[in-house]
Parts: sequence; C-alpha cells; structure tokens
Amino acid sequence: MAKRAENTGAIPTTLASPGASRFWLAVCLIGVTTGLAAAALTRLLEIVQHVVWHGSGTNILAAARQASFARHVTVLLAAAILTGAGQLLLKHLSSGNGIDTTAAIWFHAGRMPAWRTLGSAVLSIFDVAMGASMGREGAPKQAGAVFANLFADTGRLSDEQRSLLVACGAGAGMGAAYGVPLGGALFSLEVMRGKLALRFVLPALLASLIATGVSWIALPNTPTYIIPSFPLSASGMVWAIVAAPFFAFASILYLRLVRWADKGKPRGWQRFIAPVIVLGLLGVASVRFPEILGNGKDLSQLLFTDQVGLRLVLALLLLKPLATILCMRSGVPGGLFTPSLTFGALLGAGLGYAWSALWPGVPLGFFALLGAGAVLSATTQGPISTVVLMLELTGRDRSFILPLILIAALSTLIARSIEPRSIYDARLSDEQIESRQKMREQEPNEIGIPQ
Repeated sequence: MAKRAENTGAIPTTLASPGASRFWLAVCLIGVTTGLAAAALTRLLEIVQHVVWHGSGTNILAAARQASFARHVTVLLAAAILTGAGQLLLKHLSSGNGIDTTAAIWFHAGRMPAWRTLGSAVLSIFDVAMGASMGREGAPKQAGAVFANLFADTGRLSDEQRSLLVACGAGAGMGAAYGVPLGGALFSLEVMRGKLALRFVLPALLASLIATGVSWIALPNTPTYIIPSFPLSASGMVWAIVAAPFFAFASILYLRLVRWADKGKPRGWQRFIAPVIVLGLLGVASVRFPEILGNGKDLSQLLFTDQVGLRLVLALLLLKPLATILCMRSGVPGGLFTPSLTFGALLGAGLGYAWSALWPGVPLGFFALLGAGAVLSATTQGPISTVVLMLELTGRDRSFILPLILIAALSTLIARSIEPRSIYDARLSDEQIESRQKMREQEPNEIGIPQ
C-alpha cells in the first residue's frame, strides 16, 4: 500500500515539494550517466567506422570514396549478418516485446525493457558505423531512457515522474550526442513529451545540460556543421514562403513511408534474409553513390557549403531517403533525426537550384539549410526545438533565424493539418494517436501557473 501511495506523486516544482530530493537526484544521475553513455557510444561508432572502412573515424563519406568495390559489399553484408544475429539475440534477451520510446512515455508510464533497449542501441551503432542509412542519435536516446527507468525504480518515483524522466533522458541523449543542450531539452518536451509546461522545463534543462557537459569531457565541443554566415535577403524570405508547402507535403510522404517501413519489419527467418538483401544492394549502390552510406551528416555538410552539383542532388534526393526507408523496413535499428535533416537539405538544395534560375543571388547552401530545418520541423512537429537545434548544430549567429522560423512554422502548420503523427509516432495506432490527443487536452494549461 505504501508503494502504491508513492506512485501518486506529482512532478515537484520546488526543492521543498514532497519527494523533491529523490526526484532531482534522479534528474542529475540521468544527466551524468546519459552523458557518459553518449560519449562511449560515439567513440564506439568512430572506432568501428575506422576499422571497417580504414579511414577517418568521423567521416564515412571520405573513407567510402577511397574504398574498393569488395570492401563496400563485404562491409554492408557483414552489417546485415550482424543485424540478423543481433535481432535474434535481442528477441530472446527479454521476455517482453521491445517498446518504442514514445509509446513507453504515453502508454506504459515510461517503462521499457532495459537490456533489450540497450542491446538495440549498441547494435544500431555498429550498423550505422558500417554504413546503414540510419541515424546515430537513436542509441544515446535509448540509453537515456533506460537510465531514467533505472533511477525512477531506485527512487521509487511515481508513474507521472517516470514518464517525464524518460522523455528527459531521451532528450539528454540527443543533447549529449550532438552537443546541443538547449535543443535536447526542448526536443524532450516538445517532441517526446508533447507539451511545453513549466513543471517539465527545469528537469529537461538540467538533465540535458549535465549530459552534454559530461559528454564534452570526451567529445569535442564544436558545432556539428560548419557553415558560412548567410545574409538576410528578400529573395530568401520569399522563397521560404513559397517553398514551405513543398516541404510540408514531402514531409508527409516521408513520414508515411516511415510508418509503412516500421509496420512491415521482418519476422522469423526473414530477420536474416531482409537485411542481407537490403544492405547488400546498399553496398553495391554505394560504390557509385557513397553519399547514401551512414546517417547523412557528411552529405549535409557538403550541401550546406554548396559542394554538391545539381545532378547528384537530384539522384540523392531519391536514393538517400529510399536507403533509409529500406534499411528501416529490413529491421536495421537506428534513429531518424539526421537522415530526415539530410532529406530536407537535399530537397532544399534542389528547390534552391530552381529558385536561383528565377531570382539569383542567394547561396545554395542557404536553401539546403532552410530545407533541413523545414523537414525536421514538419516530421517531428517540433518547430521550436528545430529552430534551436539548427542554431546549436551550426553554431552560427542569427543570420538565418528569421527565414528559418518562417519556413519551420509554415511547413509544420501545413503538415500537422493533414497528418497528426510525427516520425517518432510511427508505431502508434490510430486509436493511440486519438487517445494521446485526449490525454494532452485533459492536462491543465500550466503557462504561468506553477503546479
């Protein structure tokens, strides 16, 4: 009965609130452990990437361009075998089914199978390092969620507190992986928890701040993307308005393909066959188009600095998202953040080439940058976190913030009017989406009203 009584605890808003010491200690411990995990997972990715591609541990594209046909195919087939064996092991590692982080937060009080989740995180790191077209942020997000569960159990925290802490842990993983403390905190609230409320803000900020600070002990405190300063212009502002619907509809299509891929993941013996077929084809295609390998970070960097020609942009606009969707369909674990950003950058660059023929004078990297922000915002349905993330990821001044806010808001508004899901809701059924919306509406409005 005592344990049941404890599970009614609300989120403590001050240090004097009942149970505040246990809750805030858990937040700090989540930050520390998630930061350490993010640093370790990032180093693991770099080591594996260096070993299998014989190149820089941070630039898979440069290494793949120098690799032989045999290495391309061999490495991707090895990743396929590892994926099949890993999925079989994970299936028997836990008696429970794997639970998506978003579903866990909303419908399972944040509870997730620890060993299976961590195993999937490590497997995704190996796959991405070997060239699978998935994001690396999925692993630290999963690690943060697992640590949040652990410390919620240890502190005997309530279900409401656990759900928030799992969202904070996932956001802290994002913050630590990319060195974006504020963006990680906003991501945990706006995208994972789905609500920017006062009682949620401080735990999210503290967890992400600590995790990012800890990760900087081992990881460089530098921007993910190095870009020039883009001057504000009338042409860029008008393009943001005109292009927003294109990004919105492209994001809806991309999101529905993600949902199709997630619902059709292989089962039984197909867990071995599907990765071999998909990753084998990816290995062959990557000989001609090495840009389709990995999460897309190196490709986005080239797009932001106008180093990709029109023909290659058009080819990769089809091939890169197709590689991500098929990898996901075949059961390869991983995140979707950077692949979505890269898809947006490619679409932005393509539309930018067309716009420059009508109204020249704007750097093509500017269009790629705004496209990345537009697709991220529309696919995550998190315009505020997206704007902050783009600023932190680039480390730039405010030169592009006005058109970025404009295109993020417009593309998200249009996409949300048609499709209620984000890419992180892909596993949720229509009934769960409706139930979640009702739960959000029933929560009190806490703007300016601490509770």
